[in-house]
Amino acid sequence: MIDLQKGSAPASKDLLNAASEHGIDLAAAQPGMCFHEHFLPAKFEQVNEPVLIQEEYEVVTTQPAEFRWVEKTVLVKEASTRIEEIPAQYSTVTEQVVDVPAHTIWKKGTGPIQKIDAATGEIMCLVEVPDTFKTVTKRVLSSPAATRTVEIPAVYETVRVQELVSEAKEMRKTVPAKYKDVPVTKKVSDVEFVWHEVHNHEHPKATRTGNKICLTEQPAQYKTIKRTLVATPATTQKVEIPAKYETVTVTKLASAARESRTEIPAEYETVSLSKIDQDGYMEWRSILCETNMTRTTIMDIQRALAAKGYNPGKIDGVVGRETMNAVNDFQRDNQLPTDKYINIKTVKALNVSI
Repeated sequence: MIDLQKGSAPASKDLLNAASEHGIDLAAAQPGMCFHEHFLPAKFEQVNEPVLIQEEYEVVTTQPAEFRWVEKTVLVKEASTRIEEIPAQYSTVTEQVVDVPAHTIWKKGTGPIQKIDAATGEIMCLVEVPDTFKTVTKRVLSSPAATRTVEIPAVYETVRVQELVSEAKEMRKTVPAKYKDVPVTKKVSDVEFVWHEVHNHEHPKATRTGNKICLTEQPAQYKTIKRTLVATPATTQKVEIPAKYETVTVTKLASAARESRTEIPAEYETVSLSKIDQDGYMEWRSILCETNMTRTTIMDIQRALAAKGYNPGKIDGVVGRETMNAVNDFQRDNQLPTDKYINIKTVKALNVSI
């Protein structure tokens, strides 16, 4: 209720919350207790406060660049190199090369190494034949073609130029800001609302709000003063003074000297030489002869050759040209001794009984 009188309106929820937030324990209140809301205005005091009347600024001055005349050495032509060619040197030499290497041959006659050729019945002797040589003349390289590098020194020229001693620069001096003490009213405490029981006379009746929460705003008081502000800060502007040039004709190295090598192929002469592919030798082989060869045996050999895919001709028991051609083909295909006879190894390879 907003009052103890009969028929008073109930207190709003906002009013109850305000009383609870300002120190009233509503849960501990007893029937018949009343609470007033008091308004305590804000408190102010007079203080002196420094106020900016002129901002800090900079005073800028400039110092021009300084030059001096000096003599300098300028490169007119770069150092380079020249390559000189030294031709190749040749000489003619003569040497002997083996035409036919040493080997052995069989000759008719008698000697310490003797064999009897079963085919001819002649006596053969193994004779050693020494190397035979032939003279060859050729042109050989004594010293290869080469080059040598000759150093060409650089060329310089002395010229008089202006040299920068010190660059143009700016100097800045800071002028501090100015302040003035001005009396101002400063708030010590904010507006405050407090609640207490109606019999508590800590605050006068004049501060009661009548259960109404009202907040009045007291506007701030201002005093007009004059102060100087920096509208545009001091700045410097850099002015480019172009360099002065003098034209001097110089020779630049476009490409360094280099050597080019052309390969001259070697010249060869074809010399015909005889080389021994295989030394001659005597070999004794067992062959079919009139003693162990019969017409039946020859026919068996012809049939065996035909069975293995060779063409011995007519199966007639006669050793003719076609039969020997088939025998030699079989011998070569099976790495057997090959000659104009039917040897025993060939007969055994054909599985023919003698």
